[in-house]
Amino acid sequence: MSLEKINSLLAALSTNPFYKEKLGGLTSVSSLEEYTVKVPFTTKAELAADQKLHPPYGSNLTFPLESYHRFHQTSGTSGQPMIWLDDKTGWEWLCANWRWVWEKAGVKPGQAAFFPFSFGPFLGFWAGFESAAGLGVRAIPAGGLSSENRLRMMERLRPEILCCTPTYGLRLAEVADDARSLGVEKIIVAGEPGGSLPEVRSRLSEAWDAEVIDHHGMTEVGPVTVGDLSDPGRLLVRHEAYFCEVINQDEQGIGELVLTTLGRHGSPLLRYRTGDLVQPDEDFALKGGIIGRVDDMVVVRGVNLYPGAVEEVVRSVEGIVEYEVLIEEANSMAEVRLRAEGSGARELEGRLREVFSLRIPVEEVPAGTLERFEMKSKRWKRGS
Repeated sequence: MSLEKINSLLAALSTNPFYKEKLGGLTSVSSLEEYTVKVPFTTKAELAADQKLHPPYGSNLTFPLESYHRFHQTSGTSGQPMIWLDDKTGWEWLCANWRWVWEKAGVKPGQAAFFPFSFGPFLGFWAGFESAAGLGVRAIPAGGLSSENRLRMMERLRPEILCCTPTYGLRLAEVADDARSLGVEKIIVAGEPGGSLPEVRSRLSEAWDAEVIDHHGMTEVGPVTVGDLSDPGRLLVRHEAYFCEVINQDEQGIGELVLTTLGRHGSPLLRYRTGDLVQPDEDFALKGGIIGRVDDMVVVRGVNLYPGAVEEVVRSVEGIVEYEVLIEEANSMAEVRLRAEGSGARELEGRLREVFSLRIPVEEVPAGTLERFEMKSKRWKRGS
């Protein structure tokens, strides 16, 4: 099935300036192996350079510009945001993928889903919101409000599903008098690692008395995975929509996820290096979710530190409310220290040493010192 869809995609790209040049006239392959040999990777840097060369939208457009009616852009965490356009068929494909997420998460028509943030130009929950409504789920927007007012809405409307980042789910629970009393049954989290990490998932679940389900995707790719209800630390991949590869795997099988979008012909991606580190199992589900990012790893005295691994240790300490990680250079080597709100700094320092065999200093700071986040958290900072 993937081979048939790949050949349909290749055949459609003769009018796509970006891929016409990259493919060199290739319009079909006889096997998936031939596809991976003959089709080069696509990188974020390459796409960003193309958009600078062909402003504002770039040349990765298969159809005339007037065919596109959806505009989104990436968060721009690693540079200037990339713009992404979708035509009607591509948008319908994205929404179908999100309906799969809702269904795999066990969400039923007639239930209500609460979206406690402003969507902005990022694709994620625009598609989630629209697909929820299409599925018969009552989609409740709560952008432009304070956390306190969002909680009042939830108390009044009693939505069964909450959609947010893991960070903001914990933040809402911190602000609420009693989040467990609000009637939330499921929390679908995305935007950062957390929903597949046992300690983060446990803390969220306990705070809300709700089932926590992870999900991941990207503006330029779309919704890719959802947590397995029978094994919450495992992400199921929508293989009918994506051809997936994992490259540069280490001895544990951890490598970089590479995706081809099989139904987004208007603004496609072929063999896109996502930068996400994953560990596929025998069914090509992702054990432990998104383990980290290729460019997020910090090497400290020979030890590889990933944000997700540090997050897991932090959330295992009950008294820590919020934290940030400062990365500093000393004698041309990276050093890391943490600042944390709440009690438990000494306990956290001990656990970090136990897990990573490193002394990572933890400074306890007063409540309200550290930044709070609604969308993706930015806790890892270059500092002095």
